[in-house]
Amino acid sequence: WHAEERVLMFLADVIGNVVSPVQCDFLNARPLLLVKPVTPRDSSAGRARIAVDTVGAGEGDRVLVIDEGNSGRQILAAGDIPVKTLIVGVVDHIELNGEHTYNHGENHHEGAKQ
Repeated sequence: WHAEERVLMFLADVIGNVVSPVQCDFLNARPLLLVKPVTPRDSSAGRARIAVDTVGAGEGDRVLVIDEGNSGRQILAAGDIPVKTLIVGVVDHIELNGEHTYNHGENHHEGAKQ
Protein backbone atom coordinates (compact mmCIF):
# COMPACT_ATOMS: atom_id res chain seq x y z
CA TRP A 1 0.00 0.00 0.00
CA HIS A 2 1.62 3.20 -1.18
CA ALA A 3 0.24 6.66 -0.44
CA GLU A 4 0.44 7.70 -4.09
CA GLU A 5 -1.41 4.59 -5.30
CA ARG A 6 -4.93 5.28 -6.66
CA VAL A 7 -7.16 2.67 -5.03
CA LEU A 8 -10.77 2.54 -6.25
CA MET A 9 -12.02 0.02 -3.67
CA PHE A 10 -10.63 -0.54 -0.19
CA LEU A 11 -11.28 -1.84 3.31
CA ALA A 12 -11.90 0.68 6.09
CA ASP A 13 -13.01 0.92 9.70
CA VAL A 14 -15.89 3.23 10.52
CA ILE A 15 -14.50 5.57 13.18
CA GLY A 16 -17.30 8.11 13.52
CA ASN A 17 -20.39 9.89 12.25
CA VAL A 18 -20.40 13.15 10.33
CA VAL A 19 -23.22 15.65 10.77
CA SER A 20 -23.56 18.29 8.10
CA PRO A 21 -26.49 20.72 8.10
CA VAL A 22 -25.63 21.97 4.60
CA GLN A 23 -25.78 19.18 2.04
CA CYS A 24 -26.81 18.62 -1.52
CA ASP A 25 -30.56 17.76 -1.45
CA PHE A 26 -29.91 14.27 -2.83
CA LEU A 27 -27.69 13.44 0.15
CA ASN A 28 -30.04 14.97 2.72
CA ALA A 29 -31.37 11.66 4.11
CA ARG A 30 -28.16 9.63 3.66
CA PRO A 31 -25.82 9.01 6.60
CA LEU A 32 -22.26 10.28 6.33
CA LEU A 33 -19.59 8.27 8.15
CA LEU A 34 -15.91 8.85 8.82
CA VAL A 35 -13.85 5.89 7.58
CA LYS A 36 -10.16 5.04 8.05
CA PRO A 37 -8.61 2.76 5.38
CA VAL A 38 -6.96 -0.43 6.66
CA THR A 39 -5.10 -3.39 5.14
CA PRO A 40 -6.47 -6.95 5.43
CA ARG A 41 -4.05 -7.40 8.36
CA ASP A 42 -5.30 -4.35 10.32
CA SER A 43 -2.54 -1.86 9.46
CA SER A 44 -3.46 1.73 8.69
CA ALA A 45 -3.66 2.33 4.94
CA GLY A 46 -4.30 6.04 4.53
CA ARG A 47 -6.05 9.11 5.83
CA ALA A 48 -9.60 9.14 7.12
CA ARG A 49 -12.29 10.37 4.76
CA ILE A 50 -16.02 10.92 4.67
CA ALA A 51 -18.17 8.31 2.94
CA VAL A 52 -21.87 8.09 2.12
CA ASP A 53 -23.33 5.00 3.82
CA THR A 54 -25.52 2.86 1.55
CA VAL A 55 -25.71 -0.28 3.74
CA GLY A 56 -26.51 0.76 7.33
CA ALA A 57 -22.96 0.51 8.69
CA GLY A 58 -22.05 1.93 12.06
CA GLU A 59 -19.12 2.95 14.19
CA GLY A 60 -16.77 0.00 14.78
CA ASP A 61 -17.73 -1.84 11.57
CA ARG A 62 -15.17 -2.87 8.97
CA VAL A 63 -16.56 -1.89 5.59
CA LEU A 64 -15.93 -2.11 1.87
CA VAL A 65 -15.60 1.34 0.29
CA ILE A 66 -15.74 2.49 -3.33
CA ASP A 67 -13.78 5.69 -3.94
CA GLU A 68 -14.63 6.58 -7.51
CA GLY A 69 -17.30 9.06 -8.59
CA ASN A 70 -18.77 7.29 -11.61
CA SER A 71 -19.27 4.04 -9.65
CA GLY A 72 -20.79 5.97 -6.77
CA ARG A 73 -23.26 7.77 -9.00
CA GLN A 74 -24.25 4.47 -10.66
CA ILE A 75 -24.90 2.83 -7.28
CA LEU A 76 -27.03 5.77 -6.17
CA ALA A 77 -28.72 5.96 -9.61
CA ALA A 78 -28.03 9.68 -9.82
CA GLY A 79 -26.09 11.00 -12.78
CA ASP A 80 -24.91 14.41 -11.63
CA ILE A 81 -24.61 14.42 -7.84
CA PRO A 82 -21.31 15.40 -6.20
CA VAL A 83 -20.36 12.06 -4.65
CA LYS A 84 -17.17 10.00 -4.77
CA THR A 85 -16.81 7.79 -1.70
CA LEU A 86 -19.50 5.23 -0.74
CA ILE A 87 -19.71 2.42 1.77
CA VAL A 88 -21.07 -0.55 -0.20
CA GLY A 89 -20.68 -3.47 2.22
CA VAL A 90 -20.08 -4.52 5.83
CA VAL A 91 -17.31 -7.13 6.07
CA ASP A 92 -18.15 -10.36 7.92
CA HIS A 93 -14.69 -11.91 7.83
CA ILE A 94 -11.41 -11.79 5.93
CA GLU A 95 -9.28 -14.79 5.07
CA LEU A 96 -5.84 -14.18 3.59
CA ASN A 97 -3.63 -17.08 2.48
CA GLY A 98 -5.68 -19.49 4.60
CA GLU A 99 -5.42 -17.30 7.73
CA HIS A 100 -8.44 -15.55 9.22
CA THR A 101 -7.32 -11.96 9.73
CA TYR A 102 -10.68 -10.41 10.64
CA ASN A 103 -13.97 -11.64 12.09
CA HIS A 104 -16.78 -9.10 12.50
CA GLY A 105 -18.26 -10.71 15.62
CA GLU A 106 -14.94 -10.89 17.46
CA ASN A 107 -13.48 -7.59 16.30
CA HIS A 108 -16.71 -5.61 16.67
CA HIS A 109 -17.05 -6.60 20.34
CA GLU A 110 -13.36 -5.81 20.99
CA GLY A 111 -13.79 -2.36 19.41
CA ALA A 112 -16.84 -1.66 21.58
CA LYS A 113 -14.79 -2.26 24.75
CA GLN A 114 -12.15 0.33 23.85
